[in-house]
Amino acid sequence: MDWITLDTVEQVDAIIELSHSKQVVIFKHSTSCGISKMVLKGFQRDIDSMDVDATNFYFLDLIAFRSVSNYIADKLEVRHESPQMIIIQNGKAVHDASHNTINAASIK
Repeated sequence: MDWITLDTVEQVDAIIELSHSKQVVIFKHSTSCGISKMVLKGFQRDIDSMDVDATNFYFLDLIAFRSVSNYIADKLEVRHESPQMIIIQNGKAVHDASHNTINAASIK
């Protein structure tokens, strides 16, 4: 799968705007957490078997870019968690999940 790296708050605003015409997924990953790594691998495996051309996938290393993670939580009104998947449509978070509740099927 092709991730788009997310590392600025300006990108978050652009992503929210993009979500009015295309579904967007943000995956927040903690590079220092084994559980986060395991969830990420499972998510990628499941996504690779799906047709998700109508969705842009953004990857946030929340250890390196904690301020961006905090901005996402504030802007989209979702509680920060790690790992976390947030689906954005029409400028709003329509679904968020963390840990073992993250699954690729919710993207459909």
